[in-house]
Amino acid sequence: QVQVVESGGGFVQPGGSLELSCTASGSIHYIANMRWYRQAPGKEQEWVATITVADTTTYNAPVKGRFTISRRNDKNTMYLQMNNLRPDDTAVYYCAALVRQTVAGAVSNYWGPGTQVTVSS
Repeated sequence: QVQVVESGGGFVQPGGSLELSCTASGSIHYIANMRWYRQAPGKEQEWVATITVADTTTYNAPVKGRFTISRRNDKNTMYLQMNNLRPDDTAVYYCAALVRQTVAGAVSNYWGPGTQVTVSS
């Protein structure tokens, strides 16, 4: 089994910063990529950013230039540095990891329970 857990959410004023972390643990042979998503109240889930095992990064337009995704492969951990936060960044942030558990096995997606980020004055 694979477990994915996020941490680092909280309350911050507009213009402030937060760093989220996500760690995958358990039976892991290889993590192909890790992604952040978010879901604001009353809205659909939105993709935020992706980082591959080769450290290739992509961002959704609303966060580009303000958020930075990074990864420590040796610890199966991913980070999301969020700067210049705005009220419309308020959401539950979810981590997802695309994991291969064995050398010849298929890849599967694993999700964390989410962490709340609230941006408000």
